[in-house]
Amino acid sequence: MRTIFLYFAVIIALAASGAVEAQLIVAHRGASHDAPENTLAAFRLAWQQGADAIEGDFYLTKDQRIVCIHDKTTKRVAPHHRELTVAKSTYDELRTLDVGSWKNERFAAERIPTLAEVLATVPDGKQIFVEIKCGAEIVPQLQRELATSELKPEQIVIICFDEEVVTQSRQLMPQYNANWLTSYKQATPLSHWKPTRDEVIATLKRTGATGLGTNGNLEVIDQPFVDAVLAAGFEFHVWTVNDATPARDFQSFGANSLTTDRPAFIREAIRATLSTE
Repeated sequence: MRTIFLYFAVIIALAASGAVEAQLIVAHRGASHDAPENTLAAFRLAWQQGADAIEGDFYLTKDQRIVCIHDKTTKRVAPHHRELTVAKSTYDELRTLDVGSWKNERFAAERIPTLAEVLATVPDGKQIFVEIKCGAEIVPQLQRELATSELKPEQIVIICFDEEVVTQSRQLMPQYNANWLTSYKQATPLSHWKPTRDEVIATLKRTGATGLGTNGNLEVIDQPFVDAVLAAGFEFHVWTVNDATPARDFQSFGANSLTTDRPAFIREAIRATLSTE
């Protein structure tokens, strides 16, 4: 009994000091404000900056390797090389490209990493959000590669805009959480934002998702929106939050995580809010 009492006393003390925070801070493509996105340098820097999790983007190559890159082609992150389409290129072809010097010459040695290489950076007790940027053709290979990882199931979250990817991931790999991602559009400046809150919840139920990953549109997201998603039994995650004011808003709404290019900065913004409460 004394041990239990001391445990809760420590938790309460930490909460009062701001050391316990409800929101996970997820480094978007790594610490991509300071290092080239989706590189090992960015992911390692994210851990140094105190991120709770990293988020990376993944495609399937022509020779069935899973590599970490956001776009369908290499044009943006390898501007000094011949443009390659990821799905039509082999891993060896992609590996020749410098994907770091576009950010700064000191990153010229950075290459497109594999999923396995990115997973290997994740420390014990931390998480990775694996965003699938292609279609469901990647799911069988994803299942094989995640199974060989040393990470625990609770350290891995699969995220995707594609409903079929989320559905298949949950069916084939129920041990992992999977978030369906969405942003919002208006047909005209005066029309309602789509999808609606009810449509979002219906999609989460239909796909078997464990959570929602939403862009941080404060014209759409408010306390009732978050409350409805949580009440329906889903987690609520938001991206990409790079400024203090919206970070504090989403923190007050009770979001499970905030994805950001600036993990150290957003961490301090949340701590500052907690310390004044």
